[in-house]
Amino acid sequence: MKPSGIGGQAVIEGVMMRNGNRYAVAVRTADQQIVVDTQECGKKFAGNKFVKLPIVRGVVNFFDSLILGMKTLMFSASLFAEETEEERQERETKERQKAQKKADKLRSQGKTEEAERVLAKCEEKLIQETKKLEAEARKEAEKKDNDFLMTLTVIFSLVISVALFMMLPYFISRGIRQVISSEIVIVILEGLVRLGIFLLYLGMISRMKDIQRTFMYHGAEHKCINCIEHGLPLTVENVRVSSREHKRCGTSFLFIVMFISIVFIMVFSIPLFMVIHVNTAFWRIVLRIALLPVIAGVSYEFIRLAGSSDSKFVNLLSRPGMALQHLTTKEPDDSMIEVAIASVEAVFDWKKFQNEQFGTRYDLTPDSSGKETDQKQETSQNTAAAAAQ
Repeated sequence: MKPSGIGGQAVIEGVMMRNGNRYAVAVRTADQQIVVDTQECGKKFAGNKFVKLPIVRGVVNFFDSLILGMKTLMFSASLFAEETEEERQERETKERQKAQKKADKLRSQGKTEEAERVLAKCEEKLIQETKKLEAEARKEAEKKDNDFLMTLTVIFSLVISVALFMMLPYFISRGIRQVISSEIVIVILEGLVRLGIFLLYLGMISRMKDIQRTFMYHGAEHKCINCIEHGLPLTVENVRVSSREHKRCGTSFLFIVMFISIVFIMVFSIPLFMVIHVNTAFWRIVLRIALLPVIAGVSYEFIRLAGSSDSKFVNLLSRPGMALQHLTTKEPDDSMIEVAIASVEAVFDWKKFQNEQFGTRYDLTPDSSGKETDQKQETSQNTAAAAAQ
């Protein structure tokens, strides 16, 4: 396996792929077309050496990924909220036919002026509805481009997450203090409760039909990356047999966050409260929240290492997180794989990558249309088996 550096996430009926400072969102719309939107990102901190420091870059990337993830989710949702031109025309035709039928009936009764008013009222109604839809579309577009609103949405999501995965486990474990006096045991139990809540949350949302489809697109995203990183041509057939587990997955990141939080809370809270003698629920929660950026930064460094290392020890530590991916990824169908491939190819030259990393010989010379000419590659059964593991 050769790490490619690309990553992404599933969105509503689609996949977002990011490569460096560019990302693409590919979505399968209601009319079965694949819409691909490519944008630039991550320019705010370009050239800033401080944000590239270990741990710090993890914190920055964590928040950057949250904002980008929310933005791409909103984009994919907007494609299904908008009325298509065909749907609008069909709706207007039905409205006109209904008005015409009523007008014809009035004319047959000799009420010509009233019939004309019915038709005029129908046209006025359609004009007003069109203006309203256009205004709503502009408003949604402004929302998507509003970084401040996006930041507020992310902050709100973080507050809910902290309450659910940090404060709730703490208060549950606090109830055990009357039975267990060991602070170390209580912190470990708190971590186990946190993991239990996370698993319960995943189990509940995985029963939702829309989430199940999102998890299938998540699987398609992983399969595409594994296909590329194992030297296979990026085709539906090769992606289909590739693994849907990947060490750089956000699910693995969340598991590492939970594990490292147990270690950090033990290392920092027990000695700290022994020194300052302020042992209250308020300050314990403050400490946990204050440690979150550091925990996220350390977890990012581990995921970064795991994604580029074949060390047996690192692979062993990665196994629990990858096992959790059985909950957050599902086997995609071929139409979903096509969407994931479209997203990859919009931002990543996988043929050039495989030429450099695997010694393949794709012809990258542009043809007369400006596209790269394709050269069919034969892939050994060993390579295919490696990707399917």
